[in-house]
Amino acid sequence: MYTAKKCGIRFQPPAIILIYENEVKGKNRQRIMPVRNFSKFSDCTRAAEQLKNNPRHKSYLEQVSPKQLEKLFTLLRGHLCGQSLAATMEQIQQETTIDPEEDLNKLDDKELAKRKSIMDELFEKNQKKKDDPDFVYDIEVEFTQDELQSCGWDTESADEF
Repeated sequence: MYTAKKCGIRFQPPAIILIYENEVKGKNRQRIMPVRNFSKFSDCTRAAEQLKNNPRHKSYLEQVSPKQLEKLFTLLRGHLCGQSLAATMEQIQQETTIDPEEDLNKLDDKELAKRKSIMDELFEKNQKKKDDPDFVYDIEVEFTQDELQSCGWDTESADEF
């Protein structure tokens, strides 16, 4: 019924703005959804879920991902805390990327679950599917001896057998 085109945020007064196409009439429309009872201490994930499940906005926000709404609320929270837009965007970038040198064993359960969901999204995005034009079913790759790096543990165990 509605096709979401763009989704953004307005800081003063705080609101989520959605530009969508009404499929019945074929016209582009703008919907302003005011953000109420949101402070610099609010949980962005919870606020995004509440807005997405709001009966007045539910049909319009069906095609908008909860992650995108969460990022918009994070931008709003950063603005309320007095951060610049660039600083908030950098903070969001750090939260949504994974440092390969980070020790995940030292994270608490909530942070670990967040990192795993980021890894799952990245895997789904990069995964080759059968419908992709450059999909090859059975790829065989031969590695030359120059490309292989030997490790100390595998050469010692080979001598024991």
